[in-house]
Amino acid sequence: MKSELLDPAIIGEIIEMALSDHTSFDEIRTLHGLGPDEVKALMRQNLKPGSYRAWRRRVRAFADRREVYK
Repeated sequence: MKSELLDPAIIGEIIEMALSDHTSFDEIRTLHGLGPDEVKALMRQNLKPGSYRAWRRRVRAFADRREVYK
């Protein structure tokens, strides 16, 4: 995975973008070249297990309610 090659500041920026409800996975791909599966893996590696599960639950819930989300 590319995350081993990323600067910690970049990893922090990607996490912040992923946690934001206003930033899509497409925007993260455009800026950093990471697809949704890579972002999920990065989040899993860098968040506490409960925080990761809560984030995934929130992303899934929003995706069910909105046609276009993340």
